[in-house]
Amino acid sequence: MQISRSSRPVAIWLIVGVFMLIVQIILGGITRLTGSGLSITEWNVVTGALPPLNEQQWLAEFHKYQLTPQYRLLNSNFTLSTFKFIFFWEWFHRLWARLMGFVFLIPFIIFLVQRRFRADMIKPLFILFLLGALQGAVGWIMVASGLTGDAIYVKPTRLALHFIFALGLLSYTFWFALKLLVKRKDLVYNKGLKSYTLFIIAVLVLQLIYGAFMAGYKAAPAAPTWPDVNGAFIPASIFNTHDGWVSIIQNLITIQFIHRMLAYLLVLLVVIWWIKAFTIKSSSLFAGARIVPVILVLVQLTLGILTVLNSLKIIPGHWTVFQWMAQLHQIVAMLFLLSLVFVLFLMKKKQIFPIAPSFDTQSI
Repeated sequence: MQISRSSRPVAIWLIVGVFMLIVQIILGGITRLTGSGLSITEWNVVTGALPPLNEQQWLAEFHKYQLTPQYRLLNSNFTLSTFKFIFFWEWFHRLWARLMGFVFLIPFIIFLVQRRFRADMIKPLFILFLLGALQGAVGWIMVASGLTGDAIYVKPTRLALHFIFALGLLSYTFWFALKLLVKRKDLVYNKGLKSYTLFIIAVLVLQLIYGAFMAGYKAAPAAPTWPDVNGAFIPASIFNTHDGWVSIIQNLITIQFIHRMLAYLLVLLVVIWWIKAFTIKSSSLFAGARIVPVILVLVQLTLGILTVLNSLKIIPGHWTVFQWMAQLHQIVAMLFLLSLVFVLFLMKKKQIFPIAPSFDTQSI
């Protein structure tokens, strides 16, 4: 298939997708922090796009929510007005997901008709489609886990899975866009630093999973102190649990302790990475980008500390300083991940850069 058209529109399309995914993850954080995730008890792909339009429809939705364990065990004092508030955030979160589907599908069809896609673009696009569909499925599985039995929140393990899948989709979309935007002259070669960057990303993924556990288990108030953990740097309770190894994903103090230690480790690893990055021959783009991860990891650590210290100021139904800190903590974590993905992309292997000439990078 011979195609002479520039791939710039495809790259712009992917960058728009990256922006929309960032907004979607932020909306997911707001949904979680406002306790809105279980307010819509059904997944209607088409009819669910519209919110209730009259009082009768609102009362019908409120009645469905009143049948959930979250309402019966936690929010039985909710009025219709309160329900409308939490309903809005979950509905908007789902609406944005639907909008992303349209933004993906419509330009995809247009670009297909215009023959802008080359053969080496098809596989990444197919993976993007699968990841997006899988993320939607995991999202509903997560919500469904909080609608039965005596559950008042979604299962933390499924929340973590939903969060990591979202970040994976975001990172993959960003990486695909970089393939169309970054020129060969901007790349650098350092096999050791590239491998070290991959290791940091692996540690960060583990840290993000524990961040989701912190959120899912509401673990921050369990130890609202710093630098100690309720008076001890290494709390004795992490060794005195009858749950054994399961405590690493269930015990609140253990989860928070691991989350803190991973944060300190990441700061150390990224500072070392930054020092190493200054010793290699680099392009102007890499020279500007290498400072970003170290700035973000320090900001992230600070926000994490402030989130824990303000965790006792939570007021149900109100957006307090805790929610601000927690939301900013999540946003910076996402940007930190993207900064590492960016510098990883800029570091190539010694052999020829794997992006095919068909991507037409010189015309961008």
